[in-house]
Amino acid sequence: MYTAHPVFVQPENEEVRVWRYMDFTKFVSLIDSRRLYFTRADKFDDPFEGSWPKMNIIARQNIPPEIPAEAHENFRRAMKGMSEWNKNLPRFTAINCWHMNDHESAAMWKLYLKSEEGIAIQSTYRKLRDAITAEDDVYLGVVKYIDYESEWVDAKNLFSPFVHKRKSFEHEREVRAVISKWPTGETGFDFTQETIEHGINLRVDLERLIDNIYVAPSAPNWLSGLVTAVVQRYGYSFSVVHSRLNEQPMF
Repeated sequence: MYTAHPVFVQPENEEVRVWRYMDFTKFVSLIDSRRLYFTRADKFDDPFEGSWPKMNIIARQNIPPEIPAEAHENFRRAMKGMSEWNKNLPRFTAINCWHMNDHESAAMWKLYLKSEEGIAIQSTYRKLRDAITAEDDVYLGVVKYIDYESEWVDAKNLFSPFVHKRKSFEHEREVRAVISKWPTGETGFDFTQETIEHGINLRVDLERLIDNIYVAPSAPNWLSGLVTAVVQRYGYSFSVVHSRLNEQPMF
């Protein structure tokens, strides 16, 4: 279920449209399983996923003046241990990504689809939030894009690096849902555990989630009919729209 968290920034308008682009097979899996797939954070293409900005790393090297000289080596050792600890966090964090935009995006179609047989689920931020019915705590918010060379993030919370990305990804306008599966043991965290293999499927209320289903503009016409048939077979009545982004202009 959705759980509020101060690190996760909410949009000014919770009725803003959100989109999830996928191929046809993933769409069928969604309809059949009624579950959203959360990918383990270290499985994304971006190697910076879950990492901290340079300014945060530099700050760890500054020993606070209140720490006595005889404790400086212990402080340095603790900061080094923190770095190793942080490297493990993406293994125990899973993310489901959406694109926030009032209109469908030609760039997102090209970025996320590997073939012409693409689908986009269109919802709103509020409906996405309310549709998460799994018992697990799921956090939801808008990603903030920063300069990882000159800016820093709140170091007091483990989720901070998962709600920030580099400015080069700003075009994604990402909303993300995040879940953690910490590897707790008898004496604390046990990083030898594997709590998430590749990802997690979490239950959602599809009737609450989906406003419209868009078929990729480059998709053949028969795909719209197939998508409609799949939707009806599973007992839903979602509107299926064949994207018109590739329409020819008029002069």
